[in-house]
This record gives sequence, C-alpha cells and structure tokens, in this order.
Amino acid sequence: MPGRILAVGGFSLGSRFDDLVLDLAGGPRILFVPTAAGDPQRMEVAFYESFGRRAEPAHLSFNPWPPEELRKLVLAHDVVYVSGGSTANALAIWRVHGFDLILREAWEAGKLLCGWSAGMICWFEAGVTDSFGPALAGMRDGLGFLPGSACPHYDGEALRRPVYTTLVRDGFPPGIACEDAAAVLYEGAELVEVVAREPGARAYRVGPGGEEPLEARLV
Repeated sequence: MPGRILAVGGFSLGSRFDDLVLDLAGGPRILFVPTAAGDPQRMEVAFYESFGRRAEPAHLSFNPWPPEELRKLVLAHDVVYVSGGSTANALAIWRVHGFDLILREAWEAGKLLCGWSAGMICWFEAGVTDSFGPALAGMRDGLGFLPGSACPHYDGEALRRPVYTTLVRDGFPPGIACEDAAAVLYEGAELVEVVAREPGARAYRVGPGGEEPLEARLV
C-alpha cells in the first residue's frame, strides 16, 4: 500500500505543518531534499532548527554528486521532505541520478513524502511553475504519483490563481490549488484531508468550470 503525501502551498519549515509531519511519520528519521532551492544551505539551517531536537534529521545533496548508497539512504528514512524552488531543475537532477525511481519505491513502501511549493508540485502529473522564467507556465513533467495538476501559492502570489484557472479552462489537467497556509494529504493517490495552519486557509479543486473550495481542518 503506497504511503502518504503531504503537499503544502507555501513555505512550511518551522510551522505547525512540521508538527503534522512528525504526527504522520512512521518514525523519527526525516530526510530533507533541498535540490530545488537556490540557497539550499539556508533551507538546511531552517530544517535543522525545526527538527534537530525532536527527530533524527539528515539532508541529501546532489552536489557535486549524490552519496554512493543513495537508495539505501532514502529507504532508511521515514519521511522525505522536499523544499521549494525550481521544480524543473529538481526533477531533471533527480532523473539523472535515478532518484525519481527511488522516491516511488519509498512511497510504495509506505514512507511519508512531503514538501512545499516545488515540493508540492513535484508529486503530481503537472503543475504551475516559474521554473522556466519569471512568467508562470504550465509544466506537464511531474513525477506523476498523484493524478492531475497542482498549484501552490494560490493566495501568496497575485498571478497564480488567474494563470492556473486559465490554463485549466484551456485544457491543462485539472487539479488542486493550495493557499500558502494550506496543505492536502493523500493516502496513496486519494485525497483524504485538507489541513490549514491559519484560520480560513483553504485548498481548492480546480476544473474547466472553475474552482471548488475544500473544507480544511485547522492544525
């Protein structure tokens, strides 16, 4: 039975969503993957500040190359936590090193996968990203663990909502949008819950006919 995926709309390190990650995890070992980040060291500091005293944190770098026993390292952890940043860049690096296949194996083994922004988009078939330049664009090259498309920062960036709804209306795969303080939880490929770290934060189903707000549980 595949594991769970917690996909977060906006930056989540140090927030209540980290508490939720610990609640959902099958154990204390959390692997942080900041491949997408332009400044991974800053992200690593924030990660260790959040998890250093209450879990067994580690991070994975692909620069200048990944560790020799990459598969063994990943499967030894209970959670894989992916940062925001350039979704396209992260996916390209992961595929060169076979990390995409290892992630699928980890998910199918029941591990928790999570992340914000790029770490939300990457699990879906498609998403809205600024990976290719300052203008937002649709990308259909996600890992495909989850069906359809994803859009983070639905309330955090002025153009996310109109760009995503227009793309979907014009034939882009329908999917899920998350405001910065909202997240969606999947068991296998089934959406089971929307959670929020601030009152009123929401996620939405977005289809060709418009958007449908989804009720969220405050954590």
